[in-house]
Amino acid sequence: MQITDLTTELDIPPLLRLAFRPLFLFGGAFSCIAMLLWGLALFAGLPLSPVGNILFWHSHEMIFGFGCAIVAGFLLTAMQNWTGLRAPHGKPLLWLLLCWLLARLLVLFGAALPIWVVALVDLLFLPLAAVLMAKPILAVAQWRNLFFVPVLMLLTLCNAVSWVGLALNDYMLQQHGLYSAVLLLTLVMSIMGGRVLPMFTANGTQSKKVEPVLWLDRLALGLLWLVFIQQFLKLENFLPHPLIGALYGIAAVLLAIRCARWKIWITFRVPLLWSLHLAYWFIPLGLALFALHYSGSTLLGHTVLKSTALHALTAGAMGSMILAMMARVSLGHTGRPLQVSALMVPAFVLVVAAGISRSLLLWLMPDMSQALLILAIGCWVLAYALFCYCYAGMLCSTRADGRPG
Repeated sequence: MQITDLTTELDIPPLLRLAFRPLFLFGGAFSCIAMLLWGLALFAGLPLSPVGNILFWHSHEMIFGFGCAIVAGFLLTAMQNWTGLRAPHGKPLLWLLLCWLLARLLVLFGAALPIWVVALVDLLFLPLAAVLMAKPILAVAQWRNLFFVPVLMLLTLCNAVSWVGLALNDYMLQQHGLYSAVLLLTLVMSIMGGRVLPMFTANGTQSKKVEPVLWLDRLALGLLWLVFIQQFLKLENFLPHPLIGALYGIAAVLLAIRCARWKIWITFRVPLLWSLHLAYWFIPLGLALFALHYSGSTLLGHTVLKSTALHALTAGAMGSMILAMMARVSLGHTGRPLQVSALMVPAFVLVVAAGISRSLLLWLMPDMSQALLILAIGCWVLAYALFCYCYAGMLCSTRADGRPG
């Protein structure tokens, strides 16, 4: 959408013209670096001394450093189409980016600083993004999309809980904040997937759009809200675990039915489509693994660890959906045809392989855990390195069609 004139746009560096440009590029590159450092620390003895400990750093930075940067970049770009008003750009966008970068450096290298200083800097990013997003939405009274502003603040609260847990040396509280954030991001992915996947599939395959079944969508997303609420309020301490397992299980079935209706089988010739569909399928998979975990069931002789279920949603759903959405949004908003380069096809395959290795295969073959972790890390790093290689040029240059943005 052309909101501003080209003369004004020429005064702004291309990287700072829309939020997706810097946040996708720096977020994607950061995920490569963070995952590589994690692997070297685990398996090569790299002396890494971040704030807290290396496990906290890995979990926190992949969720709140990488994941939230991409979510913010997507929302702050999409709001321009939603509202018809100019999205954050120029100096406000630069300050937001610098806030994010400073937080990443402090969490990695700021162990000598008071923990509250690092936490405060880190906690600034999402509220700043929420304010930048709320202003145009409120200006046009677009209440439907205002929903994402409290979601960003809820993510900030989850982040704060993880920092409090670290300050109190309470591992369970740290994990509580991190797990809550993952389930909230899963809810966001489910909502956005329902909005865009049927439309993208219809447009990309020249087929009729699958219309939503209202009761199915409301029930599936409502149960996903309950999943988040029970986690956030720590209801597992009060409710029978089989009941919680049933909640996850029913949500998994309904989301799988919802996803199956979008016909993944007609997308196999379009990488930008099947990559999104496969990413979405990780959501019911992760929820089903949580159901098995809480029910205490064994399948093929193996119990399901909570970490395994979590990584189906992070390494699987988040990793795959973020890569696919960044690839699509970057093409569309830089004025290019919605057709990825040949190198992005193996990138999509690699990130799916990373998710499967870190969840399903690690569950089924626990004796090969080290090899599977190395495989998952390697696949992730290669996938996101390919994205940076393919997209850095277009994210840092003017639109191919000569328009602003």
